[in-house]
Amino acid sequence: MTFYQEPPTLGNQYDSDPLLKEHLERSLPKDLFKRFEPEYRALGELSGGELYRASLEDRLNEPRHIEWDAWGRRVDRIEVTSVWKRAQVISAEYGLVAAGYDSELGPHARTHQHAMNYLVQASMDTYSCPLAMTDGAARTLLDSKNQELIDHALPRLLSRDPASMWTSGQWMTERIGGSDVNQTETVARRDGDTWRLYGTKWFTSASTSEMAITLARPEGNPPGGRGLAVFYLELRDEDGRLKNIQVNRLKDKFGTRKLPTAELTLEGTPAIPVAGLENGVRNITPMLNITRTWNAIGAAYGMRRPIALAIDYARRRKVFGQPLNEMPLHVDTLAEMIAEADGAFLLAFRVADLLGRSEAGVATPSEELALRLITTLAKLTTGKQVVSVSSEALECFGGAGYVNDTGLPQLLADAQVLSIWEGTTNVLSLDSLKVLQQEGIWDAYVEETERLLRSVKDARLEEAARRARVAVEHAGRWLQQAAEDRPVLEAGARRFAMTLGRALELALLVEHAQWCLEERKGERALAVANRFSRSRIDLVEDEGTPVESQLMI
Repeated sequence: MTFYQEPPTLGNQYDSDPLLKEHLERSLPKDLFKRFEPEYRALGELSGGELYRASLEDRLNEPRHIEWDAWGRRVDRIEVTSVWKRAQVISAEYGLVAAGYDSELGPHARTHQHAMNYLVQASMDTYSCPLAMTDGAARTLLDSKNQELIDHALPRLLSRDPASMWTSGQWMTERIGGSDVNQTETVARRDGDTWRLYGTKWFTSASTSEMAITLARPEGNPPGGRGLAVFYLELRDEDGRLKNIQVNRLKDKFGTRKLPTAELTLEGTPAIPVAGLENGVRNITPMLNITRTWNAIGAAYGMRRPIALAIDYARRRKVFGQPLNEMPLHVDTLAEMIAEADGAFLLAFRVADLLGRSEAGVATPSEELALRLITTLAKLTTGKQVVSVSSEALECFGGAGYVNDTGLPQLLADAQVLSIWEGTTNVLSLDSLKVLQQEGIWDAYVEETERLLRSVKDARLEEAARRARVAVEHAGRWLQQAAEDRPVLEAGARRFAMTLGRALELALLVEHAQWCLEERKGERALAVANRFSRSRIDLVEDEGTPVESQLMI
């Protein structure tokens, strides 16, 4: 009899996720949890069923750039996949953006919003990207106080009607650089009562959107970030023609290939200033805080998906006459992956919680300060974790994990972008140092970790709590000692920032485990916290200088 290996399958992604259910039970008021649980379960069923199967069946289908019509007219139409079309409807109907602005939910709006996205986005072929940009655009417009633009665009961005919901692009990256937007070359020129933009946007990840938020330098403005301005534009006219925008090509990317990332040239595209004609980098910050939160949530579900598949496969796969899930070494490997993923989940959702509290006006002064740093830490820490966990997960499938037909390699390829989008690890590590120059930020971070660690009552969690404290204290000492030596400070910035991120993850895991023990939820969370505590939390190195680094290259 010929043997064929059963492939891994997914069930309901809500019912099979104990951490998500525990977190929502803890975080949401009972009435909201009861009200929304049927939605969570429905999205979990979609994610593990219909959408997952559709994404596998549609694996080879990618967006297409149609440059010309049959009669030689330049049309620059981008055709998206069937999964993307389905994702657009689901996003509107469930309010995957709109829920974050539901005033009825108060400080819980962001937790609810990102719980839904966490559940469904892993099966929606990176449709999270335009949604993140849409969310960021909504926040930017609201913070700008530009009432005319708010009244015009916000109802469309937050619509729950698939026929009228808009998505937005975020066009920042140019040929001269991505992270250093201060060098933006796009020029804004006044043409009567209209502003027109001229320049090339090197990566535009939401190029099928109805509108975009972008940076440009009004003619005559000085160089640098202060001389830039934030502009609003709509891509097409009433007849569907692009407004002086040329699609040069779709990018041939390593991953996120279902996402139509385009290179665009603006040839006098009409635009509207969002918040004056200067301080563009400062005015775009609200968008970055939102999109970095989405990035961290994306890393969390980017780990959840390969782990769910690996666990199911371990039940089905037999080697040497024994199921993988009964082999101690394999179980140990899965446990390590789960600990990393759970830490990332709690850190990402802490950012969502703090964001919701801030937007609802109920955050404490310390929480407001902590949010600025923790958003950066969550993005950079989870962005590295998802690549590592996804790589390890592929290994769990042996050769099948390296075969494109299985759909498994796509998980790693898509994960890799999460350490790049919205600021690379090194850029955000340096940003962490910059943030910590603001008075009160370090104290707010320490208060955040201590608040979590003070919850510990069970003796079995004391060592894990101690390790988190030791890491934070060591990082604090290093920061003081290195503050006067800029090259040493910058060279150690990544290890420092990762230590802060991982120490906070450990503190969150410890607090969650204590709650689970008190609520009689079992000892799974206890095992996860202790397992994570035995990984490398403190990455700070007291020895070593940039001179030594230079000797190695």
